[in-house]
Amino acid sequence: MFRALIGAVVALSLGVPAKTDSRGRFPQAAPALAPGPALERFTVTADGHPLAVWGRRPAQPTGAVLFVHGRTWSARPDFDLQVPGLQRSVLVSFAALGFAAYAVDLRGYGATQRDQTGWLTPKRSADDIVAVLAWMAQQHPSLPKPTLVGWSRGAAMAGMAAQSAPTRLSNLVLFGFAFDPDLKFVSIDLDEKPLRLKNSAAAAESDFISPAITPPTVIKAFVEQALKTDPVLVDVRKDDEFNGFVPAQMETPTLILFGSDDPGLVAEDAGKMFAKLAAKDKQLIVLPGADHAAHLEDTHDAWVAAIVNFIRRPAAKK
Repeated sequence: MFRALIGAVVALSLGVPAKTDSRGRFPQAAPALAPGPALERFTVTADGHPLAVWGRRPAQPTGAVLFVHGRTWSARPDFDLQVPGLQRSVLVSFAALGFAAYAVDLRGYGATQRDQTGWLTPKRSADDIVAVLAWMAQQHPSLPKPTLVGWSRGAAMAGMAAQSAPTRLSNLVLFGFAFDPDLKFVSIDLDEKPLRLKNSAAAAESDFISPAITPPTVIKAFVEQALKTDPVLVDVRKDDEFNGFVPAQMETPTLILFGSDDPGLVAEDAGKMFAKLAAKDKQLIVLPGADHAAHLEDTHDAWVAAIVNFIRRPAAKK
């Protein structure tokens, strides 16, 4: 049953079906969007530590979304990537659709300094995400509770945040992440001091797998912007804390979203995790041809539409 579910590939785009050319490739150039709201920087304090939060907000938003980055790179290259001639900024796309769109730099990433420990743990990140969600509620008291979107490792931490503070959000999107819920995370902490290794261009290029959906201009822009914002790799530890994310206890409406060609994701694990979710209101969408960075590549519009359609779905009967 799980394999049949995963095999049902869904393609979405903004208002029209996501079409590929005769070689199965997505079109490289989407219609350009107007510049829209300017990028703003905010500071949110979590347990005494300042977090940088980036946002693009229309004059009269109808909803709010918080994006959480993955292991290596921070909010701006991941969710506000500027590519000459192409629209690949997630914040711009969501603001154009009426959402107050925010992305957080977790501790040690982008414009947020490390704390005094020098390390970052899953629980610390999850608590910081909850603090940002609480801040967003203060910014937009008349809007529905925010939707929380996490990418890769950020999805696991978003899941932990949603489970620990379910009243802070209305929807959860787990993008580019799935695990077998019957297995356990383990922590291998061999170093007493943070290594503070330099990031590399090769690391920045590693998430872009398929040339069919990855224009060279996107890779070039990402490498330049990622290395500028995150020259040093953040040191993480205590991955066993991810065991605090238990899908069987997750009742928040949840979308599991990933590319069919994501090399770091096992489809059977995604189906198993989906089945284990306690939420009655849940969806699983696979983007055909997409890999781990679907939101930055030629699948950008389809990725945005999948999330927006989930947010705007008709209310379910209770």
